[in-house]
Amino acid sequence: MSHKAKIFIIVMVAIVLSMIGIVFGTRNNIEIGGELAGMSLPESDLSGERCQNAKRRPVAVMLSSDPETRPLSGIGEADLVFEMPVTDGGVTRMMAVFQCELPSEIGSIRSAREDFIPWVQGLGAVYAHWGGEKDALSKLNGGIVDNIDAMKYEGTYYYRKNDVRPPHNGFTSFQLLAQASAKLGYNLEKSATSYKHEKGKSLEITDPPALYEGNFSVQWRYQQDSNTYRRWRGGKEEIDHNTSKQVEVSNVVLLKTTWSPISKDYINVKTIGSGEAVIYKNGEAVNGTWEKRTATDSLVFYDSTGQKIKFTIGAIWIETLIK
Repeated sequence: MSHKAKIFIIVMVAIVLSMIGIVFGTRNNIEIGGELAGMSLPESDLSGERCQNAKRRPVAVMLSSDPETRPLSGIGEADLVFEMPVTDGGVTRMMAVFQCELPSEIGSIRSAREDFIPWVQGLGAVYAHWGGEKDALSKLNGGIVDNIDAMKYEGTYYYRKNDVRPPHNGFTSFQLLAQASAKLGYNLEKSATSYKHEKGKSLEITDPPALYEGNFSVQWRYQQDSNTYRRWRGGKEEIDHNTSKQVEVSNVVLLKTTWSPISKDYINVKTIGSGEAVIYKNGEAVNGTWEKRTATDSLVFYDSTGQKIKFTIGAIWIETLIK
């Protein structure tokens, strides 16, 4: 082979290697850039997930638990959910709290209850609901928390779906609630409550016990491969209508408390004070306590040594158990 031919081959190989380097370098920069972009996002105060809206003021929405309303829209997109009995017969209701995700539809929306209001106050959230029981509405109309009542804004910030039977056909979206907040002068810029988080690692395989009864019965089952808990209700998978996916969270909390009757239809659950709690995360059960000193104080969880619980990064679902 001539000297010129050798030089030609060397040059061509260099060019090819250079081009390969450019291609792979560019791809790696894109990948690394994307990862860095994700890492640069702040961590959600509620779930610890990195997202654009991580420090946004939460919006808490009352949702029905009735069988007729399943599957609910947006329930799997919440950063935090409270579930609590509202009758001595075991009927439950849920309050979904949104920060990272902005669901295109949320519902079926139901009425405000007085014992949910301290949860809202502690979060500093905007409260979205469809009317409410008398004492709750009295407090809300008095301005105890920023709230958006569908009884006042049906047809503007809330709507009814024709293919869903009343009274379960009330819905909204995060966009509509954001518009309502702007109209009412509610600031959505700042979060008031923050929980500590850490990366999870599967430790054991322990499922939370069966909760509630009948059509409202709940079962959480630990998934070791994803280090999460999936939800069943009434013996069926709990599906989010928006995503068609089963509800899945990283933390399940059993908050134990007491209740007292306030009428033949309603009960009042103690949501201010303290009591026992069991926190399920990473497949294990952590015995501890809950504390909420005043209505406006944050809800705090401690382990058996008195240290604040560090939740696994991901959504938290708080199941309220009454005795």
